[in-house]
Amino acid sequence: MRAEQWTGVVTHHGEGPGWDPGAGRLRIVDLLAGDLLTFDTEANGGGAYERWHLGEVAAAWRPRRSGGVVAAVERGFVLVAEDGTVTPGKELWTDPTVRMNDGACDPAGNFYCGSMAYDTRPGAGSVHRLTPDGATSVVHTGVTISNGLAWAPDGDFAYYVDTPTQTIARITTDPSTGRFSTPEPWVTIDPADGSPDGLTVDAEGGVWVALWGGSAVRRYAADGTLDEVVEVNARQVSACSFGGDGYRRLFITTSRQDLADGDDPAAGAVFTIAPGIAGLAPLPYAG
Repeated sequence: MRAEQWTGVVTHHGEGPGWDPGAGRLRIVDLLAGDLLTFDTEANGGGAYERWHLGEVAAAWRPRRSGGVVAAVERGFVLVAEDGTVTPGKELWTDPTVRMNDGACDPAGNFYCGSMAYDTRPGAGSVHRLTPDGATSVVHTGVTISNGLAWAPDGDFAYYVDTPTQTIARITTDPSTGRFSTPEPWVTIDPADGSPDGLTVDAEGGVWVALWGGSAVRRYAADGTLDEVVEVNARQVSACSFGGDGYRRLFITTSRQDLADGDDPAAGAVFTIAPGIAGLAPLPYAG
């Protein structure tokens, strides 16, 4: 299958696509610009979009049950009201060489986001949890590029990516502390095919993973078998998520990071495809 280009080049480093069911719209982040983009329509062409500035970095977001969204910024979490007003949280660390990168909510409504060093030095990243009452904690350490995180449909475990490992791993979380279990490799991807980045899970338990440097999104069935490849007309495919009517459309973000002017001209656009398999509604933040 081949994805179609849905927007023009709207981001430098597009990430974090997701459907906001309350707004009925697609949101993505322009990560290093610190912006959250919200599109007016799911029609082909992407329609007009609104850009809200959240901070130096806008790494990941999820809808809030009470309205608006929760987001991870460079060194912490913020709450964003329905009109775009940002309420900042506390700074979780002071090291300016480390930033948030990607995250998701668990079935209990906790928001997790992992970090990485700007220079991608090994082991500098951690995964942080924001509970519904606003408490924060570190739940996993020693990661390099903390990336895709998504819970299986039954909520019993999650899929997690630390990109340089070239694996999609399975983890569980401690119900009281949120601590990650030791990641168990589930699927290993050949570096020649790209590196695993953001991911999402469909209603059948299949895992869709973006391949950075691989110009593709892959679907792995619940048993780990590769059973679908979606080609994307941009090399740096960063993340993917289902949205639209019945969550039957897959939206895919791409990046221009470290690319020269004129190189890979569609990089930074959003792509889409209706793959014939439905996704799941996003798990919201309960705070």
